[in-house]
This record gives sequence, C-alpha cells and structure tokens, in this order.
Amino acid sequence: QVQLVESGGGLVQAGGSLRLSCAASRSIFRFNAMGWYRQAPGKQREMVATISSDGSTSYANSVKGRFTISRDNAKNPVSLQMNSLKPEDTAVYYCHILLRPEGNYWGQGTQVTVSS
Repeated sequence: QVQLVESGGGLVQAGGSLRLSCAASRSIFRFNAMGWYRQAPGKQREMVATISSDGSTSYANSVKGRFTISRDNAKNPVSLQMNSLKPEDTAVYYCHILLRPEGNYWGQGTQVTVSS
C-alpha cells in the first residue's frame, strides 16, 4: 500500500505559476507510470500529464508548453510545474501512480484556483 499526499496548490492570478508535489508514504524506486489528473466542478477527471518508467512524457493539449511533469525522488516521486496559469486550469489536481502488480494509487487532491 502507498498513500499519496499532494501539496502546492493554492490561489494564483492568471499568468502565475505553481508547483505541485506528491509525497509518498514509502519510497518509490520503480513504477510503471505516474501522472497528474484534474477535475473541475461539473466535469470528469482528465489527464493533465503522465510520465512512464522510461521517462517518456505526455500532456493534455490544453497544457502543452505550460506544464512540466518531473520525476523527483523516491519519497516525492513526481511533481508538476505549472506556468502561465489560466482560469480554466482551476480544478482539484490529483497525483496518480501505477505500480504493477500492486495497482493504482491516488492522492486526495489539492485545489488550484486561478483568478482572472
């Protein structure tokens, strides 16, 4: 079992930046995939950015060029640097890790609010 806790969310003006971090309850040395997802009120959860074990990354079209996902260290395995934030980026952001054969793990989410 792994518990994930996101941090770094908050209120920021449009054009500003935030960095989200994901802390794990135990060290993560190997993984299959990690990522950040978000859910805005009244909308489905959507993928923001993912990183695979080989280091390859993928991004939602809406955040390409503005957000960067990174693998950090064993206890804080993944982060998301968000630049040039827009009001439409407002959502709860969730950290996700896929460990095989254990399964999927999710954090409880951190609120990001971007004011216009």
